[in-house]
Amino acid sequence: MNREAAETARESLELVFRMSNILETGLDRHTLSVLIALCDIGLNPEALATLVKELRRDTTTPTTTTTLD
Repeated sequence: MNREAAETARESLELVFRMSNILETGLDRHTLSVLIALCDIGLNPEALATLVKELRRDTTTPTTTTTLD
């Protein structure tokens, strides 16, 4: 990747990160970068959004533990 392309990629990621913050998504730059890369290789953006939502729901749902006495 040449210098100009790298700078454009950094600027684009920064713009996406700012938009993400405005929308209060809670996604960091690394996660956004991975999601963008997955879209670039052809994954469905709506499917990725659904996956992120499901993963967040699963991590925020308290788990119950059962103890055997």
